[in-house]
Amino acid sequence: MDGIAPSIGTVADAYDNALMETINGPYKAECIRTTVFHEGPYKTITDVEYATGSWVDWYNNRRLHGSLAMTTPDEYETNYYATLNRESLPI
Repeated sequence: MDGIAPSIGTVADAYDNALMETINGPYKAECIRTTVFHEGPYKTITDVEYATGSWVDWYNNRRLHGSLAMTTPDEYETNYYATLNRESLPI
């Protein structure tokens, strides 16, 4: 294996796959095993790719998130930047 370096940790390090394993369960449960992001059974790889894109968009932008006070990531980010951009009004 000349010229190949580990991505993050050492060989056989659990940290290499931690992020992927963390998201893989919700992805399979919410996208692959349901018909929320697609109609009917998957017939082609394109069906899986389209459903995956829809799920990623929902997951990153529109899902309600418990650690964000049950708001969507988009709403939370909008509210966050709105508080930073408020100008002080003269008294």
